[in-house]
Amino acid sequence: MQQEPAGEELKEVIGILGAKMGQGLERLQETSNAQVPSTAETEERIEAEQVLIDQGLADPQLATDPEQAASPSAAAGSSSAGPVSANSALFRSQAPAVSLAATWKPAGIQGMDVSSHQPSVNWNRAWSQGSRFAYVKATEHTTYKNPRFTSQYNGAGSVGMVRGAYHFAIPKKDSSGAAQANFFVNNGGGWSADGRTLPPLLDIEYNPYPELGNTCYNFSASQMVSWIRDFSNTIKARTGRLPMIYTTADWWNRCTGNSTAFSDHPLHIARYSTAGPGSMPSGWKTYNVWQYSSTGPFEGDSNVWNGSSAALSDFVNGTSPGRTAVAAKAAANPSLGGATSPIVCGIGSNGCVQNFVSGQIHWTKATGARITRGAINSMWAAQRWEAGPLGFPVTDEICGLKNGGCLQVFQGGNAYWTAQTGPQYTKGGIDSLWSSLGREQSALGYPTGGERCGLRLGGCYQDFQGGQIHWTPVTGPQVTSGRIAQGWAATGWENGTLGYPTSSQVCGLKAGGCYQNFQKGQMHWSPATGAYPTSGAFATVWASLGWEKGRLGYPTSREKCDAAGTCRQLFERGSLRWIPSRGVVVS
Repeated sequence: MQQEPAGEELKEVIGILGAKMGQGLERLQETSNAQVPSTAETEERIEAEQVLIDQGLADPQLATDPEQAASPSAAAGSSSAGPVSANSALFRSQAPAVSLAATWKPAGIQGMDVSSHQPSVNWNRAWSQGSRFAYVKATEHTTYKNPRFTSQYNGAGSVGMVRGAYHFAIPKKDSSGAAQANFFVNNGGGWSADGRTLPPLLDIEYNPYPELGNTCYNFSASQMVSWIRDFSNTIKARTGRLPMIYTTADWWNRCTGNSTAFSDHPLHIARYSTAGPGSMPSGWKTYNVWQYSSTGPFEGDSNVWNGSSAALSDFVNGTSPGRTAVAAKAAANPSLGGATSPIVCGIGSNGCVQNFVSGQIHWTKATGARITRGAINSMWAAQRWEAGPLGFPVTDEICGLKNGGCLQVFQGGNAYWTAQTGPQYTKGGIDSLWSSLGREQSALGYPTGGERCGLRLGGCYQDFQGGQIHWTPVTGPQVTSGRIAQGWAATGWENGTLGYPTSSQVCGLKAGGCYQNFQKGQMHWSPATGAYPTSGAFATVWASLGWEKGRLGYPTSREKCDAAGTCRQLFERGSLRWIPSRGVVVS
């Protein structure tokens, strides 16, 4: 196996400019190989190097050899593990949208990143174009310092941008994460709570140097995770901030083995597409910064902040109302037990979460910090947490309800639990009707199942201890219960002759009777007769006779028809017959 370059030899590999953020992704789209530069990149590199040499900022001995650069095939084959090609399945998702319009910008707070690859940055123009933050490359490995770092860093700050430094990682067995983190902090990668400094940024991505192995630097997934953890721990110890991690979903999932160990770190995701940032790397639900283009509108790479100006200010200052609120909530509720995860922010609507032995705390600006635990928490988890129909909790669990029940209010509905019913939730029109009736104190009692949709006409229903609520866009929510509900069930529910209920049940009729209207008829019940439907011509004639107060009284059977088309329905004191040649006959 070829020995990896080190010392002066490694300096020659890195060269005058070193690597830059997004270099591998850009190469994949231009040459289909993260370790092979395009002709245009090589020409730009040689030009930028010459500017630094002319200004006395670079060693001409490290300049790119034009002849060697013009024949990249040797370099492409020098890695024992082989270069990574865009033709592999790993990178097919990155292939579209190679050339974004130089003026296209996604909505949001704009930013940029630069390195020594940009000989001269017009910061005033960048500000006028809308850039409000910038990352500047400071270091690479422990052998390279950006000769333009100070001027670029100060230039961004001079026009009013918040700015920070990034380190291009070169994971090597003889160069630990801690060593590179210390080199980075010692050469511009620090942080201060001055309201102007972004947290340190770790650029961990496709290996641009074939001399250093494959795209994962010949590291196993466990070795890569350990190296990143070493870097992160050192940055946290030196600056008090976790570093933001810059990467692509493809590289991360391959080279860290889908690690979720850094979900508490801010994420700077790279994907050059007008379709959006795409899937997140394992462990992250969302991103803080998206690098969306390497071809404009800004010099260097173009980025966008995922959030408000206030959120960016909190990010810069290292303050987070969510983290503070979660920590305070945990301190006030020791019954949660010890924390089993760090506080992770950026979920849902810029929310935060922390797991504990006996529950969780979720926070958003709109809801505050709320505890979920036990059966309600398990039910919420089954509904995909805040990404599901309930959204975030807006209260803590409230117990002491009827029959020992508990309630928790969420953005999208209400969760209830009793020992008899287990955890259930109500939402939308069904929840509104149940609430108007008195919730668990009503005749319906507690819900015994979840809302089920997909019924005829787009309908939904939910079972309760004392009945059901059915809802459609046409009828709204309606309750059915008791004997009338049983009679409706016997007709085939909403698929039967009556359709959906269109009113609530009305009682106080003659002889203690009740009735309920449906789309295609009525259901009447009395203690003496039971529940039976009337519809169509029979219902019209019975109504003309005075309903149950008339001479026929209540129905005592359902409508029955024979093969000849004659139909009959029995009543307490007579019957109705329908004869094809005569219509309805009262007897």
